[in-house]
Amino acid sequence: MTDRPTALYAMSPVHLPLLFPAPVRHRITALVDIDADLAVDRFDDPLAVGRLAGLEVLITGWGCPPLNEAFLATAPNLRAVLHAAGSVKPHVTTGVWERGITVCSAAEANATPVAEYTTAMVLLAGKGVLGLHQRYQATRTFTLAQIAPTVGNFGRRVGIVGASRTGRQVIELLRRHDLRLSLHDPYAAVPGVPNVPLEDLLADNDIVSLHAPATPETHHLLDRRRLAMMRDGSVLINTARGALVDTAALIDEVTTGRISAVLDVTEPEPLPADSPLFELPNVFLTPHVAGSHGNELARMGTHIADELRRLLAGEPLRYRIRQDDLLRAA
Repeated sequence: MTDRPTALYAMSPVHLPLLFPAPVRHRITALVDIDADLAVDRFDDPLAVGRLAGLEVLITGWGCPPLNEAFLATAPNLRAVLHAAGSVKPHVTTGVWERGITVCSAAEANATPVAEYTTAMVLLAGKGVLGLHQRYQATRTFTLAQIAPTVGNFGRRVGIVGASRTGRQVIELLRRHDLRLSLHDPYAAVPGVPNVPLEDLLADNDIVSLHAPATPETHHLLDRRRLAMMRDGSVLINTARGALVDTAALIDEVTTGRISAVLDVTEPEPLPADSPLFELPNVFLTPHVAGSHGNELARMGTHIADELRRLLAGEPLRYRIRQDDLLRAA
């Protein structure tokens, strides 16, 4: 690359100041030749066209158009795509890999709030808070000092499905608690955590948390047969992808009251307004908020600024993505 490479932000313009607050953009401006206030979501934008011929670094985010052959033909000097979000699948095409362009992602940063949300829900579910909240709201009374015998996190069994970025962070956050952790992942292991068959994990754990990618192999990973394997009274947490769970089968299971669910993602998304999941007392729904929102967005921009510095210094990137990685990634 040149000493001061030409760069461009490619994303929905509304996201630029959220992902890259002024101090972070100032860091980037000090490293590359970039318009700090310009983000394009079309490569035929007149403001972008003049920069494409010399473009060496593309900083992308949500709303970036596909990096197709037409774009690549106009950007022959492109050397790196730094993505300030999670998956690069929507915009990084085969042509990018064929040209040997370096790709990195802030997916690790986006995994952090998902892991925090999941950890909170595991502990709340283990304490029985979700059900107790509903009961207290309905009865508006309780007996002081009466012991709730079925709640508590001491020795609670928690199964993690998927040693993904988020799954690994969840495991690390949960290690400090007095829980019994197990994992199911056919491709990866985590030291100190038993890696068990999925059917065993479902049958043996009080709480099951999903962190696998959405791939053809994981579509409806929890189908009717596997949901039926979950222990009576257990809790399913899904902060990964809605397609991992057969929604119709889940509705049938939770309607019986046999298991409970915490769902930040669903299939479809959003749910139909008349979905029974909105009404069931043993289902806790949130509107896809586990990932980065609000001030958490700046963490992803900061990761990309750090990666840009490493790239220009000739240092190994911490969050580089390779084409083979996408076979088992979200």
